Amino acid sequence: MRISKTAFLALVSMILFSVFIANVTNLLNNDVIYVKQERIIDKEKFIPMTDTASNLIWFLQITDIHISVFRDPFRITELKEFCDQTIDIIKPVVVLASGDLTDAKTKDNIGSKQIKQEWEYYKNVLKECNIEHKTVWLDIRGNHDNFNVVNFESKENFFPNFSIQGRKHSRSYMYQIKRHDQIYSFIGVDACLEPGPKRPFNFVGMLENDEVTLIHKLIKRVKSTGSNHTVWFGHFPTSCIVTDGDQTIRDIIGELDQSIVYVCGHLHTLGGLVPNMYTLQREGYLELELGDWKDNRRFRLMAIDHGTFSFVDVNHRDWPIILVTNPKHEQFMLVGRDEAGVILNSSHIRVLVFSLGKIETVKIRIDSEHWRECRNVDRGPLYVIEWSPEMYTFGMHTLEVFAKDEDGRYKMEKSRFSLDGKRTAFSFLARVALMTDASTVFKAMFGSAMVASIIPLIICRILHRLVKKEKINKPSLRQGFFKTWFRRLWILSSIDRIFYPLVLYPIYLCIGPWSVGYIIEDHIGFIFPWGIYINNKFLPGSFTYFYGFLQFVTFQIPITFILASGVNHRYKNIVLNISKPTSCKKILALHLPFLILISIQIFMAYFFWLAYGTMAFILGPLRTWSIILALILWHQALRYPEKCAAGAAAIWDNKPTDEANVSVFRLNPM
Repeated sequence: MRISKTAFLALVSMILFSVFIANVTNLLNNDVIYVKQERIIDKEKFIPMTDTASNLIWFLQITDIHISVFRDPFRITELKEFCDQTIDIIKPVVVLASGDLTDAKTKDNIGSKQIKQEWEYYKNVLKECNIEHKTVWLDIRGNHDNFNVVNFESKENFFPNFSIQGRKHSRSYMYQIKRHDQIYSFIGVDACLEPGPKRPFNFVGMLENDEVTLIHKLIKRVKSTGSNHTVWFGHFPTSCIVTDGDQTIRDIIGELDQSIVYVCGHLHTLGGLVPNMYTLQREGYLELELGDWKDNRRFRLMAIDHGTFSFVDVNHRDWPIILVTNPKHEQFMLVGRDEAGVILNSSHIRVLVFSLGKIETVKIRIDSEHWRECRNVDRGPLYVIEWSPEMYTFGMHTLEVFAKDEDGRYKMEKSRFSLDGKRTAFSFLARVALMTDASTVFKAMFGSAMVASIIPLIICRILHRLVKKEKINKPSLRQGFFKTWFRRLWILSSIDRIFYPLVLYPIYLCIGPWSVGYIIEDHIGFIFPWGIYINNKFLPGSFTYFYGFLQFVTFQIPITFILASGVNHRYKNIVLNISKPTSCKKILALHLPFLILISIQIFMAYFFWLAYGTMAFILGPLRTWSIILALILWHQALRYPEKCAAGAAAIWDNKPTDEANVSVFRLNPM
């Protein structure tokens, strides 16, 4: 049985698409985690989980504070309240401040630079609250803290002088504490670009070879000290960190068997689309992105109780705070770390409760059982009650906790647990945000948009040539939307003065440069899609590809269809003898799409000027020159001579190619 070429191509396309979907599904699948064999063999010795407060620590995370001198002064006043009141009540052993400590945006909210006063506010809040005598404040830089900073020694780099850890550590660092014969390690990863461009090209972080080497040294120190548990923190999610060499940041974190979690910020819950951005990475550790302090006033309470990690994200001033540490939430069980064994061998349910007032009552119930009163341990935040875990070894169970303080504040929290290995999946969007590689995704988006902007024109051009040479017949299409626009693109592709600029400009955008200007103050840089050259250094392209993708979808692809409509309008005038529109409504319908598009492009070029200055605006093929190109092409689309349409007329509408007879008769246009 012979298979037609069309069927063969369709079959191949289906197979390739299936392989692509399978690879993406496999990448995002967190139901099967490939854990290193030694993690399963090298089991931790169980420390009985009873009713004592030993082998338990708790700590906090706050991120994306964005202290600003121009916007929302309550970020500062409520941060002071957090440092004064919340930390006094919770008494964490450590607070992780994971980047974007300051906003670093100009008053127009478009430009970016380091503003000393913002850093002074940050330092003064911590100093006035006496934070270093209350807890260990581990702060690290985010991309906003690195806007317009050429290197760590730059006078624009205020992090060393106005932060807590910047005085001791230039970039990544480690801090260890010892409690109850257990060593807990906290490793901060600074993936800020060096040099640090102004926004928007300072979105994705990077670990150069020197920084990777430093982190490996920190890992060796962790191993040499016999650390029991390691918490990683940084500003960028692992999906937004590029590394030199073949080893990714996920591989690096996965080298440590004790790695429990990587906590970060940066993505701000993607504007509320992913409020709970959590996942379990294939290397066997959790990655948890925390919603920002900037707009949402969120922070995170975390605990390590007998080796099991638990957490809860909390809104500022939302009391009481309840965190169940045993039994642990089923979704966050870590494969190959014997957490289920610790829980199965435990004798008590354990809950941490904090509030502004003295806790009056804490009650729990499992599934539909009756409520039972918990008792307090050593007048601290730990509340316990005996249980029999063997009664819940199968299936999914719900644990409800009710807490009330003496001032009448109360809260009910629900938590699911499972002791037979069952887990619910993390949300798809959370896995996409945290488990993919942003740079690869941006490149794919850029490449797809570039192909979409030129391939239809090239196909129409090739078909036009083949039909003209009588090697194939004119495409036969039914009436409808697709035929209307195919006809317009066909005519457009036959007009050289419009076709070649429309095809060559996207190709140029793949080569660059896009702009030349002061990417960092006093430092001229060259922006290409594949990277930025500045201060004798090359920053590999990442967010640049997304920026180019936006140019394609907001300008290049729309202008193609708008020009096709304009070309068709001119074609009807000179070939089909249809008179020009005279009513204001028809004239507006013809020109309005182009006016809207060019207005958007002018607006975006204006933003680019505010971000990078006059030189970058003038020497900017990506933004400024595209406006000039669009104006020229629109003029050509409405004014091209009759001879340019002769070829298309002869093929599509059976018109004679003789210019003197090109308008002998009329046909009904599409």
